[in-house]
This record gives sequence, C-alpha cells and structure tokens, in this order.
Amino acid sequence: MINSARSYRIIDYIEILKRRIWYFIVPFFIIIPGTLLYAKFAPRIYKAETLVLVSPQKVPEAFIQSTVTSRIEERLQSIAQEVMSRTRLEQVMNEFKLYHEESKNLSKEQLVELMQKNIKVNIPSKKDEKAFFTIGYTGNNPEIVAAVANRLTSLFIEENLRFREQQATGTTQFLATELASSQKKLEELELQVSIYKKQFMGELPEQLDTNLRILEQLQNQYQRVGENLNAAQDRKLFIQKQMSDFESSASAAETVTIGKKGKTSSGQLSASYKGAAHNPSETENTGSYESQKEALIRILDDLRSKYTENHPDVVAIKKKLADLESRKDIYKKKEELYDPKNDPRYRELNNQLAFIDMEIRKNQSEIAGISRQINIYRTRIENIPSREQEMASLMREYQKTKENYENLFKKSQEAQQAENLEFKQKGEQFKIIDPARVPEKPFSPDIQKVLLLGLVLCIGCSIGLVIIREQMDTSFYDAEDVELALGLRVIATIPSIEKEAA
Repeated sequence: MINSARSYRIIDYIEILKRRIWYFIVPFFIIIPGTLLYAKFAPRIYKAETLVLVSPQKVPEAFIQSTVTSRIEERLQSIAQEVMSRTRLEQVMNEFKLYHEESKNLSKEQLVELMQKNIKVNIPSKKDEKAFFTIGYTGNNPEIVAAVANRLTSLFIEENLRFREQQATGTTQFLATELASSQKKLEELELQVSIYKKQFMGELPEQLDTNLRILEQLQNQYQRVGENLNAAQDRKLFIQKQMSDFESSASAAETVTIGKKGKTSSGQLSASYKGAAHNPSETENTGSYESQKEALIRILDDLRSKYTENHPDVVAIKKKLADLESRKDIYKKKEELYDPKNDPRYRELNNQLAFIDMEIRKNQSEIAGISRQINIYRTRIENIPSREQEMASLMREYQKTKENYENLFKKSQEAQQAENLEFKQKGEQFKIIDPARVPEKPFSPDIQKVLLLGLVLCIGCSIGLVIIREQMDTSFYDAEDVELALGLRVIATIPSIEKEAA
C-alpha cells in the first residue's frame, strides 16, 4: 500500500474486496471443512452431576448441641481429600473398569491423577451461604459417567457419616476420660476435706458461734459451781466450829470427871496446863491423852534445841511426860467413856460434814473439768483464724475442682446425646436432591460453539489475509497514489470503461 494515510470510503472497501476476493474466500474452504470434521469426529466427553443438599439435624439445637462444629466448607474439603485419595479412586476404577485403554500407556499414579482431574466438586465458599453442593464426573461413556458420579456421591455421604460419628465418639471418649480424672481428683479432695474436718473438729470456722456460746455457758457454769463451792466451804467451817465446840465442852466435862476419880482436882490440872501455856516449862493439862502428849513432846524438842538435859525446864517437861504416861489408862478409859462421836448430835454433825466434803469434792471436780473445757474452747477459738485460712485454701481448690467436674459432667452428657444423635442419623446429613442422570448430549465438544468459533475464525482469517495482501500491494489505484509515489501532479485521469451488454 502506497498511501497508508489516506481515508477510505465504503466504495474503496468494496473495490478492495473485489480485488482480493480469493483471499477472502479461500479460508472458508479450509477452516469450515476442518471445523465440520472436528465437530463430527472429535471424541465425545460426557458429564454427569449430582446435586446434594446439606440437611440440618432433625432435632433442634436448642435441645441437643452437635459436637461437629466445623463449617460445611471445611468438612467438605476434608471429605473431598479422603474420597479423592488414591485408595478410594483405585477402588472406584476397579469397580467400574475405568480407563482401560489409558492403563496401557499410563501408570496407576497417572490414572489416579487423570481421574482426579475428571472429578469436579463444587464446594460453597465461606461467603456463600448455600446449603448444597455438586459432584460432577466427566468421561467417554455416558452410562459409566452417571454411575461413577452417583458412586462418588455415595462415598461423600458415607464419609460424612463416618466423619461425624468418629468426631462424636472421639469427643465422648475424651470427655469421659477427663470426667473420670476430675472425679478422682474431686474424691481425693473430698477425702482431704473430711479428714481435715475430723482432725480439727471444733476448730472449724463455721463452729465459731457455737464455741463462743459454749464458752459463755461454761464460764457461767464455772461461776455458779464456784459459788456453790464457796457456800459449801462456809458450811463446812461452820459445822467444824460446832463440832469443835462440842468436843471442847465434852472434854471439859470429861476432865472434871477424871479429876475426881484420880484424886486430882480440875483446878490443879487446869492451873498446871495453864502455866505450861504461858511458860516453856509448862503445857496444857486439858484435852485428850494423845493431844497432851504431842504438845509436851513438841515443847520438849523445842527446849532441847536450846538447853541441855539438866536444864530445869527440860527436867520439868520430862516429869510431866512421865506423869501423863502414868495416867495413860485413865485417859484411855475417859476417851472410851466420854467419846463425843457416840453422841447423836455429834454424829449428825459428822454426817453433815461428810456430805459437805463430798459436795466440796464434787464441786472441785466439776470446777477442774469446767476449767479444762474452758481451756479447750479457748484454744479452739484461738485456732479458728488459722484453721479458717487453711480451710479456705482447701475449699477453694475443692470448689474449683467441683465446678470443673460439673461442667465436664454436663458436657459429657451432651456429648453422649450428640453421639446417639449421630448413630441414629438424626444429625446433619447429605441428601441427594438431583441424582446424576445419563447425559443425552456430550459435555465436550459443544458443536454450536465449535461451529460458531470456526465461522468467526474464517471471517477473521479472511479479513486478515485481505488486509495483509493489501498492505503488501504497491500498485497505483488512483491519482493520489501516483502523486505520492512520483511526486508529480496528475493532470487528468481516464475512468475505467466497461462494455455494455449487447
């Protein structure tokens, strides 16, 4: 083309088409037959698809919560990997005798890869809330294609059930193991709490009010028994004084009697003993034989510690002891004749004194026991703060373990229900909505698309050849081409003269 910058009109395009008509027609004679031959003899590839609905569990989740919590697309990815594994696909190939011709040139691994390419699983994305998915398979035989697609769908359904059952069973077993461990720990802590309470019974924090009340009661009882003891001791002193007065009056009467019988006046005995009371060399001449003897022996021992045996006072006391010893029988007889213990009133006083002594001993015993009890309860109250801290630490761990056990027990029960739900196939399932059917026409090649593509290719090639040939042509077709090529101005042009038909 000489003038590439010129502008073309429709008549120019028509002229170009007339000049290059064969360049435009030849591609049609080449591409169209080739397209027709490809459409006729190309191998037919058929495709069968199964539409599967993800059916929710039949029991509302408000009653039973499923243990399978993964999203549908995640589970489908996992199931697809399992179904499209080499082992499963080899079983399907052997079952339907697939790729018999290809097996002559390809290894098993290559056949598995070829089958994986022919399987198409349309899994919904995370943004897609579709509750269904499709499983497709392509092949040469329409009946086999439909059968394989349905078989793959059944494998998906079986694998989904197995996956859900395994996960439910695994969850139940795990929770059962954890529950047993938690129960064992809880029982150990319960035993520790029981042993601790038995060991420190009475010093537990919840027993503080009881201990305070008992301590107050013991203190009141201690005061009351102490008052009873003081009153009994006062009564004892009073009775002892009465008995002493009774003995003194009986002794005086006895002395007078003995003095008459022994030819010794009571005045002489009395003066003698009175002198002994005011003088170290004299002692009392009243009282019983034993009491007078003991008094004289004490005085004698005291004098001997100061004087020698020849001292007048020592000699006088020895003489009195000798006189007392000589009247021993008289005193003995006197004691037998005038024993105040035989007097009824004295015996009554003595009985009262014995009863009071017994009451005093009882009160003293009660006071000792109450004192021990008071000390015990005071010690308990003093130990309660430390026991409260220890008990709080032990109960905190026990309560935490108990809550953990209760949570595990609840989850274990829910997992058991979920497991029963899966085994009874009441959980989420894959339901075939549209099973794969025998395709009536091939999936590939698409004849209409092939013919249309061939037509478009013919037109494109024809136009392309015309344009290329026109660009390569250096002939003159008008005055502008001559002027541009030669640089000369054209004066006149002679139009083309065509013969008219006769």
